[in-house]
Amino acid sequence: MSSIFTKIIKGEIPSYKVAEDEHFYAFLDINPLSKGHTLVVPKQEVDYIFDLDDQYLGALHIFSKKVSKAISAVIPSKRIGVVVYGLDVPHAHIHLIPLIEGNEINFNGDKLKLSTEQMAEIAKRILTAFLIKN
Repeated sequence: MSSIFTKIIKGEIPSYKVAEDEHFYAFLDINPLSKGHTLVVPKQEVDYIFDLDDQYLGALHIFSKKVSKAISAVIPSKRIGVVVYGLDVPHAHIHLIPLIEGNEINFNGDKLKLSTEQMAEIAKRILTAFLIKN
């Protein structure tokens, strides 16, 4: 059975895409911890990130670095936090979280409430920055 992320990658479920290449897909988290909170997923459906082969795992991190630079160009922050939590969806993924105050990484805390218009605008700006930088 396909994970929700596979359905997002295939366009069966809508998302706020911020970057994509032939192997990876990045989109805004719909329950963000901060503005610009992005999920980076491999298109290959693998549950546990460390089950990816070494080359693919390395490429996932390089792609995530490119996405983080695009996020940084759009969202003023101290830095981009990187989290591999991996228990919420059985599909390997990396959270890229802009650290504005520095205390945003709390998955049990309140989530940021953004309108669909705000999410679409943030995604558009990050995607534009990603395309310019790559």
